[in-house]
Amino acid sequence: MIGYYISRNYKSLFNAAGKAKTDCEFVLQEMGFKNLGFKQSSIPNSAMGTIKNFFGITMALFRLPFKSVLCTQYPLNKFRKYVLFIAHLKRCKIITIVHDVRYLKGRTGSADKELKKIITSDAIIVHNPAMKDWFVSQNVQIPIIVLGIFDYTLTKGLPAQNNNNTGQQPYEIVYAGGFGDGKNSYIFDLDTLAKNNFKMKLYGLGFDHNKLKVNKEESILSYEGAFPSDVVAYHIEGSFGLVWDGNSTEECSGQYGQYLKFNNPHKTSLYILCGLPVIVWEKAAISKFIMENKLGLTISNLKDLSEKLENLSPEEYQTMKNNVNQVRSKIISGGYLNNAVNEALQSI
Repeated sequence: MIGYYISRNYKSLFNAAGKAKTDCEFVLQEMGFKNLGFKQSSIPNSAMGTIKNFFGITMALFRLPFKSVLCTQYPLNKFRKYVLFIAHLKRCKIITIVHDVRYLKGRTGSADKELKKIITSDAIIVHNPAMKDWFVSQNVQIPIIVLGIFDYTLTKGLPAQNNNNTGQQPYEIVYAGGFGDGKNSYIFDLDTLAKNNFKMKLYGLGFDHNKLKVNKEESILSYEGAFPSDVVAYHIEGSFGLVWDGNSTEECSGQYGQYLKFNNPHKTSLYILCGLPVIVWEKAAISKFIMENKLGLTISNLKDLSEKLENLSPEEYQTMKNNVNQVRSKIISGGYLNNAVNEALQSI
């Protein structure tokens, strides 16, 4: 059975959300799905991008065969209703890959309104069991497929710079993400922890040295720069990757922190792709995947991180590294989405 998707414009190459969606398009293409729209692009101008998307989607819907399978991605804020309306007129089967649930992010007060946009599908693919449980609790009846972890494709192959890292102390902890929206204001509090026998290497847009709470020379924070999402993996060097969001070192708090209970942060896949074991908040949904596959550590409070790292033996660290190497080969090849889409196809 030939399936179809509609490519569109993604305005930022630095944006992790854009990278996740372009990766999905790549994997679908590798699986034999055909793009009915214009070629994927990255026009930064919002107005121009919207116009291109409208005409590309319109052309795609005109070309969409009757009774075919269409794989969509959510959110597609401006045009999803349009796409679903035409696809249903043509009696197509619809699979939806869910990237974000705005209600769970605290961005909208109506779960029902958003659910209608998502579940007007024949099957949906969600991040993890916690997100699936939430959909089930909302009485969603269609098949719900669990992805496990997002893929992260690269054209130049697996990064090699961390292959020989044996975990010498002090450990270098990597954090990758934007610094301008309050998502990770806790970063600047790491300098003030009673014990912080590790180094932090930061990658992303918007880092402000003026926010440091100690002198730059005394800080454990080292800003390494910002790189596009398709090349940053070749620049990241360290011992671990950190998955922690919010404004507190004591727990993942605020709307970004609480969203970790349901979503799979794309940075998790990036760290694993770079050959790094992962440190994650123990209540994060992705922590189950990390622990089941023995890919890193979970922690409840960052004040305990130094002690946990000091008690980690070189043999335990190497075991994590070996497990990471197995999983990252599947991540770069699109193996997780491939499995989920095939399961969705069987369910419809």
